[in-house]
Amino acid sequence: MTRIHAERALVEGRELTDVVIETAEGRITAITPGGSTEPADLRLGTVLAGSGNAHSHAFHRALRGRTHDQGGDFWRWREQMYAVAGRLTPDSYQRLAEAVFAEMLVTGWTTVAEFHYVHHRPDGTPHEDPNAFGTALAEAASSVGIRLTLLDTLYLSSAPGRPLLPEQRRFGDGSAAGWLGRWRDLRAGNGPVTIGAAIHSVRAASPDDIAQVAADLPPDVPLHVHLSEQPAENEQSLAAYGRTPTQVLADAGALTPRTWLVHATHLTDADIALIADSGAGVVMCPTTEADLGDGIGPARELADAGVRIALGSDQNAVIDPWLEVRGLEAGERLRSRQRGRFSPAELETARASAGYAACGLPGGLRIGACADLVEIDPESVRTAGAALDQLALVATATDVRRVVVGGRVVAEDGRLADGRDPAALFTHALKELG
Repeated sequence: MTRIHAERALVEGRELTDVVIETAEGRITAITPGGSTEPADLRLGTVLAGSGNAHSHAFHRALRGRTHDQGGDFWRWREQMYAVAGRLTPDSYQRLAEAVFAEMLVTGWTTVAEFHYVHHRPDGTPHEDPNAFGTALAEAASSVGIRLTLLDTLYLSSAPGRPLLPEQRRFGDGSAAGWLGRWRDLRAGNGPVTIGAAIHSVRAASPDDIAQVAADLPPDVPLHVHLSEQPAENEQSLAAYGRTPTQVLADAGALTPRTWLVHATHLTDADIALIADSGAGVVMCPTTEADLGDGIGPARELADAGVRIALGSDQNAVIDPWLEVRGLEAGERLRSRQRGRFSPAELETARASAGYAACGLPGGLRIGACADLVEIDPESVRTAGAALDQLALVATATDVRRVVVGGRVVAEDGRLADGRDPAALFTHALKELG
């Protein structure tokens, strides 16, 4: 049991002062404003709920600052991404993920949904432990102290009706049944990690495969899918199935409240209605969608239809939850030429509790939620004068003082609690990767 005293905190949209937050077994059990401090309290200043990173590919971080001179579009970038994927081993990926998760933690991401599809050797043959890569990611998260939802991913084809490309062979399990068998083994030995599931995309799995996975996964398992990130995906789906990717998922029984759709950039009005009616959520990744030239998705239309919106760092070209928040709002302003497209409360939900929901966890600063908090400097050159409920619109990772996961300080002033520097971890990991 831990008692935390915050000078002020944003609690379900309200600014409260002298807030006592009581925790037990990693969850918040009581929140009391106007409380006094006790000697054993963990004392914090300005506190927000921890940020939920609802979509990440950790190994993409190796491409940061190394692809701009190549130009091109998403598909050109993908070739470079595959080259990095081809060099990964379980050991090198563990070191790389450790660095990436450490960077997430010190910037204020307190949980992450890792969309994981690098499974086997480059030629597609399994390791002695078929889940060696998943285990490596779990150990990396445990090492730094971030919560992890591991979204082991079904990836069977390069496009509708086409086999995996040579550079994609390590992603595949041969069939939906083969993937489900390996997934069950992974879940059986998950330990403290939340094991979720993902279907890479409608390009990477047939409607029958999608239906089998949707039917066979336990109903409490979060299911994530890349959806309509590129117009080419929509074109391929229409050509192969006569339906949009959203309609394919709906017809296969894969569009339900436990489903989270990543990107959802190029949707029709009918797609938006299907998503809203299903209760599924959408994960937007503004810094990645901008970096890759994907486009600006219909975030406001989705939200107006009642769709939950969460945020993710995706390719990790930027790891900063506060910039994802601003990217969501900025994209809407650019589309509409209007300000204030999302209220502070809506942006806070996207950053915190919706991101946690996508990870299959309770988030936000409320009783019953994970005891995950971020302390922000309210008087930096960026944040001075800002209202508490609008700090996320002005802060950056630099303004994060301390990070708490499960009631315990896990990062402080840009370093992990044990003193490790994420930059040094990454430098070492990149040398090992080659």
